[in-house]
Amino acid sequence: MRLTVIGAGFGALTAIRRLRKQNPAAEITLIAPQPTFQYYPSLIWVPSGLRRRDDILHDIRPLLERLDVTYHAGRVTGVSEDGRRVFTDNGEVENDGLIIASGGRFIKKLPGIEHAVTLCEGIDAAEEIATRLAKMSGGTIAIGFGGNPKEPSAVRGGPMFELLFGIDRLLRREGRRDKFDLVFFNPSPRPGNRLGEKAVDRLLERMEKHDISTHIGAKPQRFEKNRVVTEKGEFEADLILFMPGMTGPGWLPESSFPVSPGGMIEADEHARVKGFERVYVVGDSGSYPAPDWAPKQAHMADLQAVAAADNLLAEIAGEPVEQTFKWELVCVMDMLDRAVLVFRNEKRQFITPPCRLLHWAKRLFEWWYLRDLRR
Repeated sequence: MRLTVIGAGFGALTAIRRLRKQNPAAEITLIAPQPTFQYYPSLIWVPSGLRRRDDILHDIRPLLERLDVTYHAGRVTGVSEDGRRVFTDNGEVENDGLIIASGGRFIKKLPGIEHAVTLCEGIDAAEEIATRLAKMSGGTIAIGFGGNPKEPSAVRGGPMFELLFGIDRLLRREGRRDKFDLVFFNPSPRPGNRLGEKAVDRLLERMEKHDISTHIGAKPQRFEKNRVVTEKGEFEADLILFMPGMTGPGWLPESSFPVSPGGMIEADEHARVKGFERVYVVGDSGSYPAPDWAPKQAHMADLQAVAAADNLLAEIAGEPVEQTFKWELVCVMDMLDRAVLVFRNEKRQFITPPCRLLHWAKRLFEWWYLRDLRR
């Protein structure tokens, strides 16, 4: 049995762990350009110096060796019509079952977007923010995020709220907050409404309390070197931090997989790609039947990966594909020395007051999640 997993992120690593646990004899191959896992949740701590490059980037080859997983170094360029062959810039990989966990792409169509820094592009972006922030003696920092109108879940706003409040806290620690203006901008009049109405109220209240200006309810039209221009006005900015909405992987047009209106791979409630046998998708690459508040986050990728691995093995064994995954949003939104917990599922939602213990809980979870990559 030859199983292939595309990607080296949260969903991919959870998938190979689950596949190996459930089937010790399977031949498993992981395809990724680099054998490196980036722990994206901790990127928010790079500007403050709380985390550095070595804390974010982790070599996955020791883990692959322990799990007896073959690493194929390559960038995916396409997939055969039936999904049984993955094409890369370093050759082809055949499979009897495929799990796609290659992540999505940020939509970079906004004019002048080269003037903005996107945190979740990785450690290079986080270090650029840290360097530029350290060199600034004052000015305006604009922080915002956008979405994919055709794929409501393809938005990543949580890290930008964390970055906003983290920078505010960092500047206060350094005794230079009075030299900076922080401006939060977003096309929605209720930014972050996927977190829940109470969460939005708390976030806006906190912005007002900490003298953070808001420019909301107006779509960005373009960025200039020192300016943010929206449909309802513009403002100067010495540093623009912006998280665009997401779409599917770049190789998707070179496959026959069904594509959602927002450019993601269409999947069912079992994480199986619609119309395909033994092909599953997890995480940011996929579009699923979901509630309107469904998140794109590592936690969901992990839940989907477990379901996908179990269902793939069941399908190969000729058994019914029955496992689904629950939809829930779990976000510990950090503010550098304290954090709030935002939780939402189909039955309830809540947000806690800021708490130092939650900040340490987020750091403890980081240690726990990375423990088998640090052996």
